[in-house]
Amino acid sequence: MWETLRNAWKIADLRKKILYTLFMLLLYRLLCFVPTPGVDRATVAAAVSGISLLDFMNTMTGSNLENFTIMAMGITPYINASIIMQLLCVAIPKLEALQKEGEEGRKKIAQITRYVTVGLGFIQAVALSIGLGAAASTRWYNYVTIGLCLSAGTALAMWIGERINENGIGNGISLLIFAGIIARLSSQIVSYVRNIAVGYVSIWAGLVVLVLSLVMIVAVTLVDLAERRIPIQYAKRMVGRRMYGGQTTHIPLKLNASGVLPLIFASAIMQFPSTIFSFMPNSGVAQWWDTFYGRSVWYMLIFALMIFGFTFFYTSITFNPIEMSKNIQQNGGMIPGIRQGKPTADYISKISKRITLFGALFLAVLATLPTFFYRLVGLNLPLAASSLLIAVSVAIETARQLQAQMEMRHYKGFLK
Repeated sequence: MWETLRNAWKIADLRKKILYTLFMLLLYRLLCFVPTPGVDRATVAAAVSGISLLDFMNTMTGSNLENFTIMAMGITPYINASIIMQLLCVAIPKLEALQKEGEEGRKKIAQITRYVTVGLGFIQAVALSIGLGAAASTRWYNYVTIGLCLSAGTALAMWIGERINENGIGNGISLLIFAGIIARLSSQIVSYVRNIAVGYVSIWAGLVVLVLSLVMIVAVTLVDLAERRIPIQYAKRMVGRRMYGGQTTHIPLKLNASGVLPLIFASAIMQFPSTIFSFMPNSGVAQWWDTFYGRSVWYMLIFALMIFGFTFFYTSITFNPIEMSKNIQQNGGMIPGIRQGKPTADYISKISKRITLFGALFLAVLATLPTFFYRLVGLNLPLAASSLLIAVSVAIETARQLQAQMEMRHYKGFLK
């Protein structure tokens, strides 16, 4: 491992990319400590801790939301703007035609996405400041100042992510989210150590939390790397005077192809009632929901069923066995022992359903395990399931890119 790290450091181009990425991440973390003017931070922190949906956003931004720094919204408006542009490219013919123009069209769409990000960030910042009562003064120019500062922070985060994509290693947007999660994790670890030191938490309980967290990280890593390979045999064919085909390859199907999206969708829906009831805390329905939310067995069961549903729904809209079967047949390939056409599509569909079932079970267990552990021991795990999945996926993808860079320069694989 250390030998490969030394070999990677010896490559001047790769060393510059690593240093550039680390510098940009450091710059992002320094910007996270720049305060927003005209904000009552105590009121914001109390509101964020009382609304579960905002607490989830706070985890993604590395506690910037509760501190209400200029990076309070992080890269969230950019992600929302990207999703909106993807939907508009399907609904608006002009944008769809622009998307098909190649590199120039994608550049224009990216430029429009940046403008949408800044506008959406300003609206979201003003709405958050009004909804949370964040403004120290209720004058209109104070809300405008907060909106401009937070939208500028989002624009800076977007710029840093794009610079990492161009000059660094890894996906810039994903690395910014990863940096926020790791920053939140470090503060929670320090809190655990402090509680153990003062006697609030026993050493044995801390060891149990550590071991269970490591087991979850290993399990997520193994599932993220695992894949089901469907063998494909291509027939030989003559093109001019040359013979093509005749080789055997495979189609890799990931065990958890849906990633973290089903868990995020299910969490958002389950957290939505809490967000609504937080504005009416004294009502009977709100008090009943507080006893039900996050702690009861029925909540965990409903949460797991929603993860199941979203996992199968996401797979059904992103994976098309019929189209895959047609592509295999058109390229002169076939699955050994399976006829081409509908039998191939049925075979791929059957394997996909089995893999999706395993992925749904894994996500459901991973999502409900922290709650079950809290009911059993009375302690919270440092990382939520969604944060753990995102952090591990980003780390693995960055390691793969480093490995690809090493293999291009005829070195051995990275971290082997």
